[in-house]
Amino acid sequence: MTRSDDLLAREFVCARCKQKGAHVERLSMSGIGLSRLFEVQAYRYAFVSCTNCGYTEVYNLRILEGQDNLGTFLEILFSD
Repeated sequence: MTRSDDLLAREFVCARCKQKGAHVERLSMSGIGLSRLFEVQAYRYAFVSCTNCGYTEVYNLRILEGQDNLGTFLEILFSD
């Protein structure tokens, strides 16, 4: 598990049941045109699922991992 996956799993608070903790799965996808032809998977997402009720949120990893301080960004995102 990468640093961002671990942080997402630990700090996630479910919007539905308010339970803390989650399971993280990554998915990469190609776009259209040449990226699809050459199977370049430029789009990367993290699917974060609540371990209690299964509610799932999707995060764009290009945005999350592109931040200079990922920990601060995620703390703001998941703060009480």
